[in-house]
Amino acid sequence: MNFKGKSIISFRDLKKDEIEYILKKTYEVKNNKYPDALRGKTLASLFFEPSTRTRLSFDSAISLLGGKYFGIADPSSSSIQKGETLKDSIKTVCGYCDAIVIRHPYEGAARAASEVSSKPVINAGDGANQHPTQTLLDLYTIKEQFGKIDGLNIGLMGDLKYGRTAHSLSMALSYYNVKITLISPKLLRIPIDFKNYLEGSGIKFVETSSIEEVGQDLDVLYVTRIQKERFGDLQEYEKVAGSYKITEETMGVLNPKVKIMHPLPRLDEIDPSIDKLENAIYFEQAHNGIPVRQAILGLVTGAIQ
Repeated sequence: MNFKGKSIISFRDLKKDEIEYILKKTYEVKNNKYPDALRGKTLASLFFEPSTRTRLSFDSAISLLGGKYFGIADPSSSSIQKGETLKDSIKTVCGYCDAIVIRHPYEGAARAASEVSSKPVINAGDGANQHPTQTLLDLYTIKEQFGKIDGLNIGLMGDLKYGRTAHSLSMALSYYNVKITLISPKLLRIPIDFKNYLEGSGIKFVETSSIEEVGQDLDVLYVTRIQKERFGDLQEYEKVAGSYKITEETMGVLNPKVKIMHPLPRLDEIDPSIDKLENAIYFEQAHNGIPVRQAILGLVTGAIQ
């Protein structure tokens, strides 16, 4: 399967066999099949919005396989501040690198970048829209834990309106024979376009505001923080802040074998006392970002086949 030159922007652009191929290559990368595969490759890392795990894992991913990176972590230091358009920045930067990873506060920015770039563009989060590489590491983590994805009941809980990780994951799961349980306050229900996408795919899903009603049936509980920075009205945020918290008491309403995931950063939605439980796999999940992003970089640059 040939990914060379392919941009990774949205799950609307990926087929199931392509997703499975990326997961297969991730397994191989994690088992050291491709040492130094990215030697001679350079990544442009363009982050116009704050990031810790995604930015650092991309930087680590290319460095650990022998490549190099450069970029911006503070948009105030770029020519965007002088009035340069995003498209002009991309047209310039693609002459310096083999691939571009971009995070941007505006939905559609990654797509716009890919349309003018001569090099593959990887979406590291565009506003409240999507975050495909996070979802690929989520899928890999689920498969690593259960040996499969099909047949599972996967709960997405928290901010499903603005949480781009939940949006991407719901779309990706539509390729599998799973049940999705959407748990959120009514104000933070998943947007209608994503809901329509799920309905069109024929996947089984339910919406609820109560973790108590569904907790015992879940194999995976994917918790997301409330995205305060996406709210236009602080009063609306205050209405839903702290809506759901996973504590040792909450664990009593969940399947004892449930695996708890979180894209991080967490605020107060998972109590630190949960970290010691075997159910908690969110730090393992975060660490899987490196082999997943190594596989993606290798595939889109042609270094891995």
